[in-house]
Amino acid sequence: MFGTQKPGGWLANLFDIQLKNIANTNVIYWGGKLLALWEAAKPYGLDPHTLETLGEDNLDGILAGGESFAAHPWIDPSSKLDGGQPCLVNFAIQPGLSTKITIYELDPTGKLLRRQSYSVPGFAFIHDFAITPNYCIFFQNPVSYNPFPFLLGYRGAGECLAYQPEQPTRIIVIPRKQNTEEVKILETQSGFIFHHANAFEEDGKIYVDSICYESLPAVDVGSDFRKVDFNANAPGQLWRFSLNLTDKTVGSKLLEERCCEFPSIHPNHVGNPYRYLFIGAADHPTRNAPLQGILKIDMETKTQQFWSAAPKGFVNEPMFVPRPNAEREDDGWVLTLVYDASHHRSDLVILDGRDLTSGPVARLHLKHHIPYGLHGSWSSELLGLGLKVTG
Repeated sequence: MFGTQKPGGWLANLFDIQLKNIANTNVIYWGGKLLALWEAAKPYGLDPHTLETLGEDNLDGILAGGESFAAHPWIDPSSKLDGGQPCLVNFAIQPGLSTKITIYELDPTGKLLRRQSYSVPGFAFIHDFAITPNYCIFFQNPVSYNPFPFLLGYRGAGECLAYQPEQPTRIIVIPRKQNTEEVKILETQSGFIFHHANAFEEDGKIYVDSICYESLPAVDVGSDFRKVDFNANAPGQLWRFSLNLTDKTVGSKLLEERCCEFPSIHPNHVGNPYRYLFIGAADHPTRNAPLQGILKIDMETKTQQFWSAAPKGFVNEPMFVPRPNAEREDDGWVLTLVYDASHHRSDLVILDGRDLTSGPVARLHLKHHIPYGLHGSWSSELLGLGLKVTG
């Protein structure tokens, strides 16, 4: 989607609309399966012991031919629709002149609990969503898509996206329990969101904490990702959106000015009020720059802790793993892969979630580097051992 075209110019790419299922965005362990995810296709199954690729997985018949399963599922730790049992909530989109959003909810064995679809007007570029006990929330970014340069072989698919700053961001709120209330669409100021930290219901409103950008930078034809000018783009920052479904109004508030991305919270607080957020952040407090540290934010006291791998370390997504039988929300470990440029290798760094400033509890040196990745997950189910996997 965002890759390069085949060699040979426009003639070699003319009317070639076949996209490879790269399955490179996330990896989860659910229903006894280890699944590599990409939002525009089916999951790829992996052997959880050897990591051997097993091939596309239709989730035991849940997905028909051509259907997809997005790369940002959420696990509801205690679904009110299922007697307090956990369930996995995910979605798929089929963009076009109107966009179809399909929501899947699966029980811990991988069995389908609920499935519903809803069409929204216009093209939708949606990478992530958020959940609460009662709702799924989608931010429809103001982006247009012109397919003709792609069809004629002049551009890759990602190069045909264009940000529309004059258009609002639409927020689509879909009830998880079908036929109980109508889907509502709210509008807020223009911006672009890849990832959400969490959402929760409180005081008659829905609150959504998200990493928001002023715009989506264009993917220029022939651009070299190794020569990105970070100063030319505005940083991603943490914002809180408050949704009033009664009068269909949206409020917004900046929570963190520092450039940050890839948020992580305690898994038992997904969809519910929470106190602590862990997120990748730039080493400098005001500049847009690569992520080189892990920031911990206390939402109650507004205090922060920061651990930095700078100047030669570059972090991936942090992952919070709760300590068994812990009583405090931040009692656990924060795991992140760090690329060590001074040795051209990657380390698995483990931090104490209660005190990032004390430095790593452990640092596992790998023999080589791991290419910079996207998302991952933690599972304690495999042979009684923790398994950290990254897309």
